Amino acid sequence: MYERDYIMRLIKEMVRAVLKLIFHIDTESPAEEQLEDSEEKAVLKTLLDLADEGKINEAENAVFEITENRDYKDLEAALLFYSYLNDKSDEFLETNDFSRDEIKDGLRELASRYGISSIADIFLK
Repeated sequence: MYERDYIMRLIKEMVRAVLKLIFHIDTESPAEEQLEDSEEKAVLKTLLDLADEGKINEAENAVFEITENRDYKDLEAALLFYSYLNDKSDEFLETNDFSRDEIKDGLRELASRYGISSIADIFLK
């Protein structure tokens, strides 16, 4: 229980740190409302809907597709996606063939893709 809470906090703080450093967004609860671009809001909504339907792996594949071009607005949506997943229960994640470790791995991959691995390393050891 304590380890899970600790991991959840690390993920949350990593997302918050990147949002603050890169996007100048300072928030306790990263959410869809932070996105200013309507196209990005639509992309994020699609990702969140897939996750809610239990298609988390499909949604994650879409995250990696949209971040291939390394556009920072896509990074913002991807971070919010992982933040949303992090708020899900372990039972929900397990039922849908996903884990908190996969959230960490996805964030590490994003950080590597965008050249901010050092930030991820601080939080996601």
